[in-house]
Amino acid sequence: MLAILKSVALDGLQGYVVQVEVDIAGGLPAFEVVGLPDAAVREARDRVRAAIKNAGFEFPVRRITVNLAPADIRKEGPGYDLALAAGILTATEQVPPEAAAEFVYFGELSLDGAVRGVCGVLPSVAAVVRHGEHRIIVAAANAEEAALVEGAQIYPVNNLQELVQFLRGEEEILPCEVEIDHILQKRRGEIDFAEVRGQLYAKRALEVAAAGGHNVLLAGSPGTGKTMLARRLPGILPQMSFNEALEVTEIHSLAGLLPPGEPLITQRPFRAPHHTASSVALVGGGRFPRPGEVSLAHHGVLFLDEFPEFSKDTLEALRQPLEDGVVTVSRAAGSVCFPARIMLVAACNHCPC
Repeated sequence: MLAILKSVALDGLQGYVVQVEVDIAGGLPAFEVVGLPDAAVREARDRVRAAIKNAGFEFPVRRITVNLAPADIRKEGPGYDLALAAGILTATEQVPPEAAAEFVYFGELSLDGAVRGVCGVLPSVAAVVRHGEHRIIVAAANAEEAALVEGAQIYPVNNLQELVQFLRGEEEILPCEVEIDHILQKRRGEIDFAEVRGQLYAKRALEVAAAGGHNVLLAGSPGTGKTMLARRLPGILPQMSFNEALEVTEIHSLAGLLPPGEPLITQRPFRAPHHTASSVALVGGGRFPRPGEVSLAHHGVLFLDEFPEFSKDTLEALRQPLEDGVVTVSRAAGSVCFPARIMLVAACNHCPC
């Protein structure tokens, strides 16, 4: 029998709806996944098999072929586990096909059938909603983050048994809702700029820079408080709007850097990479591009201490994000864009001569 369900693939911050086609046929037992899967997706075969069995359901001893369409987009990460398991249960008629086809699935499975949270849920759900899909099943750990997207109906599940009972109509799962105003009011305490005593000229310069969004170079002897002042700068910047907070949270969600229990980042980011950081670490990249420090500081402060110690290539790579507010990472397989509208604060010591 053939079952077709939906999941999502990310390319940078852009997402695509993926058709998870599961075919179960006669022949020698096998489990194949095609459609440009990476190693984590191929390993899902063992996770899904163990999860279905340990959750008390029947795993078919037949030939299983899974196609992740479109096949020309690379699929990576463990987020397809839930869709694969739901597809197999649907193809074996353990779950009603009509009910299963109504949802998009995104989550990782543990061997005992529990559903774990994954990275990149917020940009994935936003992409799904843009493509006209609104009913999404995710891990309970990701539910509040996913529910931030306007128009999305998020159904949280803790394990495979809950999912099957929900699709069979035996158990009701209410869509997750979040109070955005309440989240915005729960802003964490920031390091207070008012704690600084003295340094009147430096404080005045940072206040002017914060008001106008200017970049700053702090020069002074070691121990004069350059880093202390820079770390307190986000506290005097205007509070982020909800849309700005969503953009920042999408980037941190993709990078797997969301703080536990915080579905929305409400403080302006402060990033301070070491001066030995490479240009790829600073602006983003890799074989499968990921955001760098300049994108993680989007709508916030990027602090470069020991500024002259950074390599020339690394500093030259900052030209585009400072001018355009975006980073374009190009590779042979394609290019992705990450937002990078930052306030750059650099610090250095006086020339030793």
